Amino acid sequence: MIAALQVSLDGFTQGPNGEKDWVDSWADAIQLIPDVDAFVLGAGMYPGYGEYWKAIHDNPGAILPFDDRIASEREVAYARLAAKTPHIVLSTTLESVSWPTARIVRDLKELRTLKGQAGKNMYVVGGATLVASLLNEGLIDELRLIVHPIVLGKGQGLFSGVDKRLSLDLVEAKPIGSGKLIVTYRI
Repeated sequence: MIAALQVSLDGFTQGPNGEKDWVDSWADAIQLIPDVDAFVLGAGMYPGYGEYWKAIHDNPGAILPFDDRIASEREVAYARLAAKTPHIVLSTTLESVSWPTARIVRDLKELRTLKGQAGKNMYVVGGATLVASLLNEGLIDELRLIVHPIVLGKGQGLFSGVDKRLSLDLVEAKPIGSGKLIVTYRI
């Protein structure tokens, strides 16, 4: 399982009031996940994620939900990839999912079984709470982070919910422009 997220330089995935306006494009993650065949989301992220990417897929030239612009080429490419890739939504509360390739998984045991099946990697879309719980359970194999050159000071920390010490091995760090870095760690 690969967790690919966008974080501030001080390790936050969003500001103290849920702000994510410092992220240029959520589709930037597409460059982090060329080798996956399933997406994993938590119940908190799924509804907005599904609405956003379905809107882009269904009408790429329209104004984006939650935004005041049209989708970029990268966002359209991500929406097309997402539309054909199975989505696993980890939830004990959701009753149904509307994304055509999505299904609900009720517990980590079932997710662990799916991880053990043959295939490519699973992309853990997030958010930080899901990633922390999967790190605590030893299910994440790799972190791929787009690190933005901004300090938020407070907010949702990527590792706030991690309850054990983790040793990470640096695989790669490369600049991608505008002061951003892609940093990959193996766990």
